[in-house]
Amino acid sequence: MSEEQAQQLMQQMQMLETYFTDLSQREGTLLNVLREAVAAIESIKAIRQKSDSETLVPIGMGTFVHTRISSTEKIVLNIGAGVAMEKSYDSAINYLEAKIKEIEVALQDTSVKKQQAVARLEQGREQLNMLMQETSQNPSG
Repeated sequence: MSEEQAQQLMQQMQMLETYFTDLSQREGTLLNVLREAVAAIESIKAIRQKSDSETLVPIGMGTFVHTRISSTEKIVLNIGAGVAMEKSYDSAINYLEAKIKEIEVALQDTSVKKQQAVARLEQGREQLNMLMQETSQNPSG
């Protein structure tokens, strides 16, 4: 293996490490969104069981205001791109459960891609080790 091939291999490995890091960050983000969706469903179920309940509503910068939830008929749900819709509690739960399934699929896909990246990194390391062994055995080469 020539020096040029070794440099290309090193560049590929650096790109794979960056890709793996990006996948890990994506996985973390997906897990946070998944936890948030599960918590939202649990909150909706709890609110529905208790009519006229009291809660805290965030108003920004870590500031909250006490409020009373008097309606268990409808909930406002952000559906993306700055658009929110008013939905029944059951419809909102169904929407969130569908999103959870999408997130789980994305997590599984990300996990597979991470495993592939790790396998390719290991393969690259093995190639580098072989190159180093060849170089140490043939110092003139």
